[in-house]
Amino acid sequence: MAVRAGKVLPKTFFRREALVVAQDLLGKNLCRRMPDGSIVRAPLTEVEAYIGPEDKACHASKGKTSRTAVMYEPGGVFYVYLCYGVHWLLNIVTDGPGHPAAVLVRGVGQTFGPGRVTKALAVDKSMNALPAVRTSGLWLEDSGVELSEAQIERTPRIGIDYAGEYWAKQPFRLLIKDTA
Repeated sequence: MAVRAGKVLPKTFFRREALVVAQDLLGKNLCRRMPDGSIVRAPLTEVEAYIGPEDKACHASKGKTSRTAVMYEPGGVFYVYLCYGVHWLLNIVTDGPGHPAAVLVRGVGQTFGPGRVTKALAVDKSMNALPAVRTSGLWLEDSGVELSEAQIERTPRIGIDYAGEYWAKQPFRLLIKDTA
């Protein structure tokens, strides 16, 4: 079934707290103009929020570096980084300027796992710091889907034991129930 085009999400959508943006992103379409010119639209089904420098699982918890500088930009740009030297991971920067927070894309459509998502959509470092607008080739659209709280599952994030027990247990992973 084809996913219909929707209205591109405005910058103001992303310039809110990461947990709010994360919840509101579920059901929205991640859109990618592929290298061959075709456009892929897939609904976001799983995300994780990283809420700022106090969050020990957030890359910005160690301060501003050349890698994390993009996280200090106003929300609405992409933060793409290489994980374990193997997989590119796609994040959407949130909040206002100077507050480094982001939402990791973990699942779209029937594709689950942040490395699988970027591979399927041909996302790599060249998209780091690009704005989430159609002309960048990677953007988000409002699909018209409105989810109730009962349709959203909240769990601890995956693979962040290094952040300590408190941060590892925070329910900052959000997914649409019955999609995984």
